[in-house]
Amino acid sequence: MNTPVSPGSSTAVIAGIGACLPPRVVDNDTVIARGALRTDDTWIRDRTGIARRRHAEPGTSTGDLAVGAGRAALASAGGPSPDMLLLATTTPDHPCPATAPTVAHRLGLGTIPAFDLAAVCSGFLYALVTATALIRSRACTTALVIGADTYTTIVDPTDRETAPIFGDGAGAVLLRPGTPDEPGAVIATDLGADGSGSDLITVPHGGSRHPQHLPPADPAARHFRMQGRTVYAHAVRHMTRSANSALRQARWSTDTVRAFIGHQANQRILDSVADRLGIEPAHRFGNIRDLGNTAAASVPLVLADRAVHQAVTPGERSLLTAFGGGLTWASVALHWPSAVPRTEAPPTDLDTTPLS
Repeated sequence: MNTPVSPGSSTAVIAGIGACLPPRVVDNDTVIARGALRTDDTWIRDRTGIARRRHAEPGTSTGDLAVGAGRAALASAGGPSPDMLLLATTTPDHPCPATAPTVAHRLGLGTIPAFDLAAVCSGFLYALVTATALIRSRACTTALVIGADTYTTIVDPTDRETAPIFGDGAGAVLLRPGTPDEPGAVIATDLGADGSGSDLITVPHGGSRHPQHLPPADPAARHFRMQGRTVYAHAVRHMTRSANSALRQARWSTDTVRAFIGHQANQRILDSVADRLGIEPAHRFGNIRDLGNTAAASVPLVLADRAVHQAVTPGERSLLTAFGGGLTWASVALHWPSAVPRTEAPPTDLDTTPLS
């Protein structure tokens, strides 16, 4: 799916940026001790680039983090109020109903349309592209797009391949209609998927294929699984191709890109993609060292990083790309937003009411 913006036409513009991170910082040694992992801090840093990550406290859900990020994005924008909410997540508060309507309610947004979108680690960019299309078609005027995940709820703490990688968090942007020459304007997008690789990143048990009430043949099937080496090759190839597609549509050369943000899965993957694209090291931005892989939240959390915003001038050409389970991938070419990011702690009005 390729959607370039024609000169003079309207598009979506990022008007606000928000983030919400759990306060608990967990270093590599703590992860190793918790799961009795046969590894060490050096191995994790060398293989992934991760030194620490955030873990949500027990009782803090994906929806709670999404509310915090949403509030921060709304405060960053200062208005207008959104008339659509999209929540990208693989770890919803419940299998049913979707988490987005509750998030919209807790944000005081009334009865606006709100829905979850599941594209794993590509989820935020999938939601950003979807919201942009809705704004261009005038199906909505302002959209709140949130990427939020609590992967610590589905990762096996004793699995050396996945336990050190993931952290929890949420990031959000508020989109409004605008023109392609504005800071924050979405210029071109690219989406793709390949279901033949659906077994490479998965939680095998708990869906309609293997219902929760039936015991799994393997207890580990209740947890997140990933075939790391194969995923690495797919991620590098598809993120590179997708990013190049977005650049071609935007008619931008790689050497004009001043901010490159890839999904924060693994530093080696990020470096390989940037090298293949020809992005100079000075224009590569990320937070994987301190936050790990926050799944759908990873790209908006880098967007919300104040240090990144101090390094990039509003309006400069920027490129976002991601890869996730499904398999899915997505890229967005945009002008760097002028919105000042806001960060909030998880809200205290946690929604702990059980569903009947």
